[in-house]
Amino acid sequence: MTYTTIRYEVEERIARLTLCRPEVSNGFNIPMCEEILEAIGQAAGSDEVAILLIQAEGTVFSVGGDLVEMKRAVDEDDIASLVRIAELVNRISFALKKLPKPVIMLTDGAVAGAAANMAVAADFVLASSKTKFIQAFGGVGLAPDAGGLFLLSRSIGATRASQLAMTGESLTAEKALEYGLVYQVVEQEALAKAYQQLVKRLLRYSPNSYRAIKELMWKSEFEQWEDYAQLELELQRELAFKEDFKEGVRAHFERRRPRFTGR
Repeated sequence: MTYTTIRYEVEERIARLTLCRPEVSNGFNIPMCEEILEAIGQAAGSDEVAILLIQAEGTVFSVGGDLVEMKRAVDEDDIASLVRIAELVNRISFALKKLPKPVIMLTDGAVAGAAANMAVAADFVLASSKTKFIQAFGGVGLAPDAGGLFLLSRSIGATRASQLAMTGESLTAEKALEYGLVYQVVEQEALAKAYQQLVKRLLRYSPNSYRAIKELMWKSEFEQWEDYAQLELELQRELAFKEDFKEGVRAHFERRRPRFTGR
């Protein structure tokens, strides 16, 4: 498959999936989501791949949903396309957790919205000191997607998860490390070295062990995700058709605070 929004390369047993839409801060649209899922599937089905690495071009890892696409959808009354993205980003997080191989994510800059929740779905996050994780949903009248609250509550506890979702406050790399969301925090220039050291360690052990560990973790913690995912999508669909969502998107582009009314 020829990719247009990502790069997918396999070298020395590492599959590198790179987000390549820096002009929109690597925002997710339908083609990008579909290509990410295709690449994860390739990594899952290849005996040549031992580890999946996810990284991004540009100074922002990802803003989550493509805000330009959101504005287009609001202006053209094409909310159905945004519901489709909500469905796809949940499938991406789901696929990362089900992948029977270690998933490493390298983050730098803002990791917002769905991207922040995909980071929780990874097995290892190596973050630069400039990384910030942001649950950027309330500002546009939506709820966390990509399995966000399901994953976060199991990782950092229900209270902290709901507080981050409700306030939208930035979580620094150091705070994320303290919470247990991040494996290691280093300076930007040290990310590559930290990644190489982790990969070297992971490649020492049997792929059979990783497959069993991830299957056991799924059975232990994540089997109820499918029921949760259905509710998440139903609520996101409902929110996307409300006036508050449209107001949130318009306010972002008009550089003002949204005036939410609960409608």
